[in-house]
Amino acid sequence: MAEAARQLIEDSASDALLLAADVGGTYARVGLVRIGDKNTEVSHYHTYRCAEYPSLSAVFENFLAQAGRGTVRHGAIACAGYALEDTIINANLPWPVSQREIRRSLSLDDLVLVNDFTAIAYATSYVTERDVTPIAAAAEPLEGPVLVVGPGTGLGAAVRIPGARSPVILSTEAGHSALTASTELEVEVLRRLLRDSSHVPMEQILSGPGLVNLHAAISGLRGTAPLPLTPREIAEAAISGKNPVALESLRTFCGWLGSAVGNLVLLYGAQGGVFLAGGILPQIKDFLLASDFVARFRDKGAMRKVLERVPVNLLEHGQLGVLGAARWYVDQRAAP
Repeated sequence: MAEAARQLIEDSASDALLLAADVGGTYARVGLVRIGDKNTEVSHYHTYRCAEYPSLSAVFENFLAQAGRGTVRHGAIACAGYALEDTIINANLPWPVSQREIRRSLSLDDLVLVNDFTAIAYATSYVTERDVTPIAAAAEPLEGPVLVVGPGTGLGAAVRIPGARSPVILSTEAGHSALTASTELEVEVLRRLLRDSSHVPMEQILSGPGLVNLHAAISGLRGTAPLPLTPREIAEAAISGKNPVALESLRTFCGWLGSAVGNLVLLYGAQGGVFLAGGILPQIKDFLLASDFVARFRDKGAMRKVLERVPVNLLEHGQLGVLGAARWYVDQRAAP
């Protein structure tokens, strides 16, 4: 497989490209990436709504046709979920994902699947100050593993561990771990959710659809019927100040997320910092900055002094997952 990566880099001089994608439950971000010895460049890029296509192969076929690229021999797919042999396990995807089927339909010589947050974590090595918004500054940041976490269709998380040659990425399914509560309101919300299930995962609240669940639960606690709103509509209603329940829901969401991210930092020893990703957070950036996210993130008793030295940044690089998939492919395939 090292030969595949070397051939790709050599071919790049003659206009050969890698098909790279970042696929979540809602959107598929696809690009053609030129890999060089010292730089990675996206030459063509497009975002697709997954539900509008019958399969992931159909997305790629449309993309390649629009890009006007007849022959692409290598592919790297960063996909939400857990890669098990040939398939991706994820209940949030609208269709099954099979490495074998995609490779056959696109006539690729080589194709790899990687978890989407593994790719994003890998790409954070290339992030600059222009790509982030500081959420929690740290005067004297510590060194160590870096946590990447983000609420999108689900809740993704990965840890980048520094290595001598290249970083090691710890993929996680933190979004499926049990949700914990710290305030009276959170306890009441969790109690309502436990009526229907013995296990409430973090992403049932801390995700885009989770915000809808949270809004419904708080509406019930306040004795009102929840309006049929999307996550974006709840956020907009909260930010406008015209809907008190939406405002309380978004405030609770931000604080609960801060507490959960602080827990993950302590769990994984991610003292090198946190990158927040995911589709919903850039939409509520100003609200998040004014919320009690940071206060809840640091409210960990004796560990507060440690968390005060952990910087938190919001990622705003739309192509980061695509670039991460491409760099991961080359570095992994080039490894002896």
